[in-house]
Amino acid sequence: MDHSKLILITGVSSGFGRALAREALAAGHRVVGTLRNADAAEAFQALAPARAHARILDVTDFEAIAAVVGEIEATLGSIDVLVNNAGYGHEGVMEESPLTEMRRQFDVNVFGAVAMMKAVLPGMRARRSGRILNITSMGGFITMPGIAYYCGSKFALEGISEAVGKEVRGLGIHVTAVAPGSFRTDWAGRSMLRTPRSISDYDALFDPIRQRRQEVSGKQPGDPDKAARAMLQIIESDAPPAHLLLGSDALTLVRERAASLQEELGRWESLTRSTDGGEALVVDVALSAQDSGTRYHSAG
Repeated sequence: MDHSKLILITGVSSGFGRALAREALAAGHRVVGTLRNADAAEAFQALAPARAHARILDVTDFEAIAAVVGEIEATLGSIDVLVNNAGYGHEGVMEESPLTEMRRQFDVNVFGAVAMMKAVLPGMRARRSGRILNITSMGGFITMPGIAYYCGSKFALEGISEAVGKEVRGLGIHVTAVAPGSFRTDWAGRSMLRTPRSISDYDALFDPIRQRRQEVSGKQPGDPDKAARAMLQIIESDAPPAHLLLGSDALTLVRERAASLQEELGRWESLTRSTDGGEALVVDVALSAQDSGTRYHSAG
């Protein structure tokens, strides 16, 4: 029996997208990869001429996305898996960074991913099956000085992924936000947009961070090929998680952040509870894997 899937991956010119495409092709799947120039597209199709299919697409060209997805399904068949990998990192102190750079960061990392999901969901709904992987970051759980726009975009995509996953779970579609830690990709190298420094008050905090990030670029502990194999396991899983961290550093830092949050919640609990009214409407929105409905009840 043929278990191969048609996997659509955005941004396959390098990094996680390229690694996942190679692993998926090696596993016998068909892969449609989006790129932004013809030379890169030709090189991608050469990886496996019968099963690697390139499409020219910039995910910020929102009007073009639906047409590209429609053409893929008309010519190659149903899209079984969407991997929203296209993205980049912005580095810069928030006060120094123009809002135009924030808009670009969100257009690529958030709006582009959402537009892709909206394009593939009608077909997945009709077939009552599908997988969506959104590549986020440990920066969608933790924050660091100098990447406020990036963290904001990844926090947004984490939340959107989780919410959409609850919306489509009953339709046979699974959504997983995949959050890598530090991997040997181009994220901190040529793929990163850096805002020039302009305010000396931030020098002592940020200059060492920027220098260190540039020094370790390409020497990070994470292996993109192993990350790609982990993502393939999620694609094949009957019960994939809503969130998947990749890398021991991500696991350690996110656990530390969770512990810190718990401590802070406890320290301020009395002030938090002091704002309750006598006849509050309690809305329980904790959705377990077994409970896809929202329950409302009154407490007084």
